[in-house]
Amino acid sequence: MNGFAVAIFLQVMHQTVAANGRSDETTVAGTLGENIILPCWNTATNVTPSFTRWMTNGQFTIERNHSIIIPIFPSEGHLTILYNQSLYINRINLSDEGTYLCDSLPHNNKTQTSLTLQIVSGPDNSIIDIQPATPLSNGTLFVVRGSTVSFNCSSLSYPSQSLSWGFQGVASSNDSLAVGSGSWLDFRIEDVQPTAQGNYSCRAQNSISQKAAGSSTELLVYYSPERHPECLWNAGKDPSHVQFSCSWFGGYPSPTLFWGEKHQTSGSHGKQVAGQLMESEETDNLVVNLNRSLLFDGQMLKCNGHHPTISPGEDKFCSFTLKSPYPEGEPLVTAVEGTNVTLTCTESNSLPPALTSWQRTAQQEDVISSPKYVLSEQGPTFTLTIVNITKQDEGFYFCRSENPLMVRELEIYLTVKATSQYSGAIIGIFLAILIVGSGIVIAKTIYSNRDRICLGNGFEQMGERGDVLSLVEADEEEVFHEAIPRLPPLPLTNGHNTTLVEIHTIPPIDHEDAEILEHPLQLEDRDIDELVTF
Repeated sequence: MNGFAVAIFLQVMHQTVAANGRSDETTVAGTLGENIILPCWNTATNVTPSFTRWMTNGQFTIERNHSIIIPIFPSEGHLTILYNQSLYINRINLSDEGTYLCDSLPHNNKTQTSLTLQIVSGPDNSIIDIQPATPLSNGTLFVVRGSTVSFNCSSLSYPSQSLSWGFQGVASSNDSLAVGSGSWLDFRIEDVQPTAQGNYSCRAQNSISQKAAGSSTELLVYYSPERHPECLWNAGKDPSHVQFSCSWFGGYPSPTLFWGEKHQTSGSHGKQVAGQLMESEETDNLVVNLNRSLLFDGQMLKCNGHHPTISPGEDKFCSFTLKSPYPEGEPLVTAVEGTNVTLTCTESNSLPPALTSWQRTAQQEDVISSPKYVLSEQGPTFTLTIVNITKQDEGFYFCRSENPLMVRELEIYLTVKATSQYSGAIIGIFLAILIVGSGIVIAKTIYSNRDRICLGNGFEQMGERGDVLSLVEADEEEVFHEAIPRLPPLPLTNGHNTTLVEIHTIPPIDHEDAEILEHPLQLEDRDIDELVTF
């Protein structure tokens, strides 16, 4: 009705009956700042009033002579009596609160009506405050797991209000957390956990008008992963391509991961760190695919993880330094025909780990596991065993290691030597014969020169004298009584005089029959030609 509001009857306070008539007292509510019309029922039925008067709290307020024409809906003035005796109040304020009594002429003496105007306002300015909480761009708040969170709700209502906190989570309905009266209501949660995540609402209700208002907000509980990010790699179908993945699970919400590379470069100011951001995304697992053209030896790849609960500069990360393969082993191997030989190659340097295989011949044919070629791998050690080796197995073998950075090969040359079934026995026999023959020669030499060794006090003195001893066996027993004559010296031999001595052997005799010999030897008259000379 053009901004006018008819009074709303909220509650009949009390009713009394008098002997000469009836008096009704009714309480109506008017909202602060709004317009209201208070009705007047003190007029005789079917009678046009000539005069109307309104009183407030027993005091004269306003009156009207109905013979004067005024606009039906006045636009100015705070109080106006309408043509039907109703009181129009423009923009109610707190001073308008009180008991109103209407009196008009002619009036009905049997009925008198009074109205109690109760000013009400609110609830207004309902505010939810959660601390410590961080707002997001959409108005949602978040707190960190394990912290103590305080909740406060405030609202303005007149004359009074009731406040209540409600919670609706994923696994719960609308639970009541706190109830109270007054201008504010608070509570707190200690060691907040993810189960406290949900919608929190505060409801305010005016105790007179029963008007209610509320506000709510969504609260999230954030927590970062407990561990550092984990960097992994997966080889592609093409050895020159590689897939690097960075995973950081266990947090809420998902972190932001950054894949980048860092390496050392030489500049005018010494070594500087240079880097390039490869990819970033808000996810638990970030994957990048790189090829050989973007990778080099010594390059450091780093994955940084950022989470809203971690302060700037305290980001966690994982990293690794790329290394090219470097197979190691013996480049020259010799084997005997008919035996087995094992070629060994060790590759533990590469990162990502290299794929190692064996090849043979100058054409580098792949060696496939078979009864002839036995391939094995134990940690970083790779072996190739060639069974029952033949001359055709001689040649080049390659231990080939390849990772996404590059390919490197260890070149091994296998030499195959012919063998005899009895070569070992022949060598043993030869050595035995050599040793035995040497012993025989030495023994014979010593035995043949035993007389020289005895008479000449060894080989050394015998050599210096140069004497030749002739041993002659006598057939008959002879006793020499005369001194042994010394033969005249022979011509010089090897620069020394040579003396011939004739020695006769004496058969053994009994001591009883033996005669005392004055001379142990007797030289007989024999020709020198009969002497045996050594």
